[in-house]
Amino acid sequence: MWNQKLMWVVWPAFLAACILELVVFAMVDPQDLTWGGRPVALSRQGVYTVGFFVFWAVCMIASGLTALLGTPPAEVNLCPLASGERPDGCPQQ
Repeated sequence: MWNQKLMWVVWPAFLAACILELVVFAMVDPQDLTWGGRPVALSRQGVYTVGFFVFWAVCMIASGLTALLGTPPAEVNLCPLASGERPDGCPQQ
């Protein structure tokens, strides 16, 4: 179940990062970028790579929060304890 949920987060984030990469670097030349007033010390390919992984991480966070907020209450409120250890009012699995 966790593998499926992980793919619900990672795959859309990957596709969104691909689109962001295309859009951003169609308008921005990596050689024109500066960091702290100095030119970035990476090659164009290095900037593309770092940019892609930053975009992917941000999109994974957004997709993960969406998946977390979309979790049904019944799944969130399940009691992780065994049936003999379960207190009164703890929902069964």
